[in-house]
Amino acid sequence: MLDELEITAERCEREALGDFHAATPEAVKIALGMKTHTVGGAFVSVATHDPSILLNRTIGLGVEAPAAREDIAAIRKIYGDAGVGRFFLHLNPGAEPEDLSGWLAAAGMRPHRRWMKFRRGLTPPPEKNTYLRIEKIGPDFGHDFGAIAAQGFGLTDLAVPALAALAARPGWHVYMSFAGDDPAGVGAMFVSGGCAWFDWAATLPAYRRQGSQSAILRRRINEAIRLGCKHMFTETGEAAEGDPQHSYHNIEKAGFQAWHPRDNFIPAD
Repeated sequence: MLDELEITAERCEREALGDFHAATPEAVKIALGMKTHTVGGAFVSVATHDPSILLNRTIGLGVEAPAAREDIAAIRKIYGDAGVGRFFLHLNPGAEPEDLSGWLAAAGMRPHRRWMKFRRGLTPPPEKNTYLRIEKIGPDFGHDFGAIAAQGFGLTDLAVPALAALAARPGWHVYMSFAGDDPAGVGAMFVSGGCAWFDWAATLPAYRRQGSQSAILRRRINEAIRLGCKHMFTETGEAAEGDPQHSYHNIEKAGFQAWHPRDNFIPAD
């Protein structure tokens, strides 16, 4: 069973993904084949023409109400009908019923690499100097934000205008690092109901390991504190042997605490 803070974190992430869909211009939705569905309390995100699991994933199954076996079948059918062969079905460790992972296995799903969920308190982040300039951006730099985020997360070019739209979207706070006048890295934050969800952090290859992400994290944390947020959440891939885990370590250095891993199930066939 999940406690109230875990439910709050799931809601915050789900709302951020839902608002990403809502912000996307209609013509871009059509180009990407973007659709959303609600199944048994779970939010189902679909993008037929972009294979990224960031756009093809399901959040919240068994979180606010126990899941049913038919929910799993319905979710699989949605992706199957859309022609999406690979998607993530996130499974919170407290999701109900207790044997939900067994139901997923019986339905032809298998575990993949888990994502670690992080949370943070309201203490100011540690300061660190960088030669990069950090700015909150608007629509003028929306395309640059979208292009850097899409490249960093392996999305197609079709997703660039969808990401770009966040720079003009209420509730979203989008930041960019600059080396002189050149965009170097990006990061976004979605704020709603006293919660801040940190998302879409990426850096161009030429500027990696130069402090961009740490600086953008600090800027977002300070802004969340200024806005009166009570909670801050983010996530990245679980630590794994042989993976340098730059994002994981940057998140920890910024004062976030590893909270709990969340299972990711993918179709086994």
